[in-house]
Amino acid sequence: MSYGYTRNILHINLSTKKHWTEHPPETFYRIYWGGRALALYYMLKEMKPKTDPLSPDNLLIFAPSVITGTPAPAIPRYTVCAKSPLTGAEGESEAGGYWGPELKKAGFDAIIIKGSSYYPVYLWIKDGKIEIKDATHLWGKDTGTTQRIIKEELADDKIRIVQIGPAGENLVRFANIVNELKHFNGRNGLGAVMGSKKLKAIAVRGTKPLKIYDPEKIREVTKEITKRVMDNPLSRDLRELGTPAVVRGFYEAGCLPSYNWTTGYFKEGKNLTAETYNRTILKGTKGCYACPIRCKRVVEINEPDLKVDPSYGGPEYETIVSLGSLCGISDLKYIAKANELCNKYTMDTISTGMVIAFAMQCYKEGLLTKKDTGGIELTFGNKEAMLKMIEKIAHREFGLGALLAQGSYIAAQRIGKGATNFIHQVKGQEIPMHDPRVKTGVGLQYALADYGADHMKAAHDPFFKDKDSVGIKEMKGLGILEPISPTDIGEKKVALFKLLDIYWTVFDILGVCDFGYAPRSVGTMEELLEIIRSVTGWRTTWFELMKLGERSINMARIFNYREGFSSKDDTLPEVFFRNFKGGPLDGKGAISKKDFQKAIRLRYELMGWDADTGIPTTSKLIELGLDWLINEVK
Repeated sequence: MSYGYTRNILHINLSTKKHWTEHPPETFYRIYWGGRALALYYMLKEMKPKTDPLSPDNLLIFAPSVITGTPAPAIPRYTVCAKSPLTGAEGESEAGGYWGPELKKAGFDAIIIKGSSYYPVYLWIKDGKIEIKDATHLWGKDTGTTQRIIKEELADDKIRIVQIGPAGENLVRFANIVNELKHFNGRNGLGAVMGSKKLKAIAVRGTKPLKIYDPEKIREVTKEITKRVMDNPLSRDLRELGTPAVVRGFYEAGCLPSYNWTTGYFKEGKNLTAETYNRTILKGTKGCYACPIRCKRVVEINEPDLKVDPSYGGPEYETIVSLGSLCGISDLKYIAKANELCNKYTMDTISTGMVIAFAMQCYKEGLLTKKDTGGIELTFGNKEAMLKMIEKIAHREFGLGALLAQGSYIAAQRIGKGATNFIHQVKGQEIPMHDPRVKTGVGLQYALADYGADHMKAAHDPFFKDKDSVGIKEMKGLGILEPISPTDIGEKKVALFKLLDIYWTVFDILGVCDFGYAPRSVGTMEELLEIIRSVTGWRTTWFELMKLGERSINMARIFNYREGFSSKDDTLPEVFFRNFKGGPLDGKGAISKKDFQKAIRLRYELMGWDADTGIPTTSKLIELGLDWLINEVK
C-alpha cells in the first residue's frame, strides 16, 4: 500500500484536449519523491534539447511531493518546472499556500502539461475528475477577479486556484504563477509558459484524505513543534516581523542594495524597516497550509489617492528592496501598491524592480530619454513613475514597456550604448537583494543555481558564523561542526555550501518550507526525518535524502548542458568584484575574482563533476542511479 502519495500522475495535452493518468510503481517514487526531481525526470525524458520555451513542446509540470498535504507543519509547498523563457535553462519555482495539498487530496501527485490550446482554457479537477473549460471570458482579467469568477462558476468557495494574470498572458518573461492571490511560484517566467499554452488557471478541490502510515506520530511531532513556535526566536521573529526583519541590519551595515546596486547605503533605510512597516501599513499576518508560524504579511491602505487591497497580502523583504531602495524609493505605501499591482498581474517583484532600476540608471546616464519612456520622468526616487512602469510592463505596452518585459539582459542588448554595464544577472535572471560581498556563500549559490541567481538555493552564511549559530548547533548530523566567517571564500566555505545546497534541494523536492526547519526555524532535522518516515512508512535516512537532492542537482546540470550552458555561466555580476561605494562599508568588501573562480572549480570537484567543464562524470551518474543520462554527457 502506498502512503503519502496517490500513484496518479495526470498527463494533459492542451492541443488535443486529451488527458490520461499514469500509475508509477513505488520504486519510481522512492527514487524521485516528487517536486523538482520528478519534474526533471520528465523534462529530460520527454523534451527535446533546444525546445522553444514558449512553444507547445515545452512541458509545464506541477509537482507536490510524497509528503505534501499531510498535517505536519510547514510542508505545504509544490514545484512548478518548465524550460524558462527568461534564462533558457531549467526553470523551477516552489510555492506555499494551499494549492499543492489540495491537488494531492484531489487525487494526483503531479500534473504534466504539454501542447497549447487554440483558445484560453482553465482546468477543473475534483476528486480525480478532470474538465477542460473555456476561459475566454477570463482572459485579460486580474487575479482577484479571475478567482472570484471561477469560484462563482463552480459554486464552491473551498476551491483552490492557481493562475496567471495579464503579465503571464502577455508573455512577460518574468511572469509568475500564483495561488490564493499571494503565494507565488516566482522567478524564471513560468507564468509566461502557462500563458503561451493559453492556460489561465487550474482549479482543484479534494475531499479525499491522504493515507498516512503513522498519523499518531505526525500529531505528536506537530504538537511539539507548534508548542515551540513562539519560544524559538527565529520562528517568533518570522511571525512578528516577517522577512522585512532583515532590512534594519542591512541598512545599518551599509549593504542594502540601492540605486541599481551602485551603493549599499540608503539614507532613508529606516523608512523601510519591519518596525516602520508594522506601525504604518500592516493589517495582520497569515500563513500557509498546516503551518503555525504565520510569516505572511497582510497590508491595507485606504487613502483618497492610494488604496491597497489586503487580499493580495503584503510586500516581503525582496519586494521592499527591489521596488524600494533599489529604485531610490523610501515610501512603504507606494511599495505596497507596487506589490499589489505585481500580484494582480502575476509579475515577479525582484525582476520587476531590477528592470525598472536598470531603466532608471539608463535614463540617468542618457541612454534613455523621455521619448523612450513615453514622457515619464524615470528618475530614481520617482514613485509615481515606478507604478506607471509596472502597468506598461505587465501590459507589454509598445515601446519601453514591451522592451523591459523581455528582462534586463535582453533589454540591455537592444538598448546598446553600454547598457550592459548596468544589468546584474546570472544566466539571464536578475539577482536577488542579498549582497554576496557580505555573504559569500550566497554568491556561490547565485553563480551555481541551475535556474539563475537565487537567494533560496541554500541557507545563508550568518547561520554558521560562530559556535552559537543555529546551523552549528542543529546540523552536526551532516558533519557541520565548525563556524565559518560569512565573508570567507576558502575551501571550508565551499564544502559547507555544497552540503547546504543539497540539503535545501531536498527541502524543495519534498515541499518543505525553508522557514520551518533548521537552520532557519523551529523544526529540527530529526523531527523532519520522523515526519517523512511517519508519512511514507519508508525507513529512510538523511543519507538517502541527501542523495536524492544530489540526484536532482545533477539532472538539472545535465538539462542545462543540453541547452548550451557551460562553466562560463557559473559566475557573478562584476559589481561584486568591486568595493562598496558610500556608507559604512565604503572602499571595502570586493570578492577576489581569482578566489571565487578557484572556489567554483573546487565545488565542481566536490560534486564529482569535471573540474574544467562542470559536467557530471560518468561515475557520479552511476552512483546516483542516473546511468540513463550517460549518453547526454558524451
